[in-house]
Amino acid sequence: MPKNPYRPYSPNPEFLALLGDYRGNPVNGLGETHHRPPAMVWWAPDMDAVSFGQAQLWFYQHEKPDEEMVDLRTRRKEAVESPLPPVAPEKTSRSPDDWTAELKQFVDAGDCEMTGVARMRPEWVYEHEQNDLPNVVMLGVQHDFEELRHVPELRGGKDVTRQYLRAAKVAKKVAAWVRSQGWQAEAVTGPMVGKILMIPPAIECGFGELGKHGSIINPEFGSAFRLGAVLTDAPFAPTPQREFGIDDFCTRCKVCENACPPIAIKPEKQTVRGTEKWYVDFDECIPFFAETSGCAICIAVCPWSRPDVGFNLVEKLARRAERLASG
Repeated sequence: MPKNPYRPYSPNPEFLALLGDYRGNPVNGLGETHHRPPAMVWWAPDMDAVSFGQAQLWFYQHEKPDEEMVDLRTRRKEAVESPLPPVAPEKTSRSPDDWTAELKQFVDAGDCEMTGVARMRPEWVYEHEQNDLPNVVMLGVQHDFEELRHVPELRGGKDVTRQYLRAAKVAKKVAAWVRSQGWQAEAVTGPMVGKILMIPPAIECGFGELGKHGSIINPEFGSAFRLGAVLTDAPFAPTPQREFGIDDFCTRCKVCENACPPIAIKPEKQTVRGTEKWYVDFDECIPFFAETSGCAICIAVCPWSRPDVGFNLVEKLARRAERLASG
């Protein structure tokens, strides 16, 4: 195992002082055995309204962005704040399957690389939000791995911001299209907290499986992609969940676990709001995450994120599953 260049790691005292007594693991529901809606733990849109606001502000001020990063952040903010058109007075009629098939236009246009649809679940909606739209369209935008692999340096961070910009733009574009068809639609973009969690519906609609590092993994893009979403009452057909044996792979793989500077990625699943799952220790992670303005090391080092690796891994996992099934 190569030596981790970031260990041993000691959190920045200035950041810890701003964080104060705030702890994110209890907010996330670590160790809770009952189900409940999620609560905002970070990425507050209004930093003056939350107890960790000054720490989140430090996250932005600690880094020294260059002109390109400032421009990317400005454009992302403009995309997030861009208004949607009014809903057309007449509803376009399509079969649910045709509605979902129409999403391919946004992949063909290069706006995103993945689309899927899930039926909304109450447990995906943040406790401070309300939602009455029954469907969620999920959108995935792929990282440029040659740029992403430079994280946590600024060059890699720029690609993270670049893909959040793309995710915001395509979410607004899809929402505007749905509205032009006479149906309600709201865009949800990251990284700031919106109405819903985005990873659970992305898993539900077939984007992949949850990895040990707390992000989705799929064969096409590994973990090297970001999410956007559209909430809508348009009658899209749901897309099926997919499993590739990634969960079992993560049980045996230690790459992200060993690469994580603050040792926030644990070897075993944990119970979070009544569900046993892979969980990244927020309180261990956030100091290094803040110091590096986003980190993303675990995503970049994930074996699945390397170009053209995922499908070979899927084939190996399938052969392993066959051997285990045959005894």
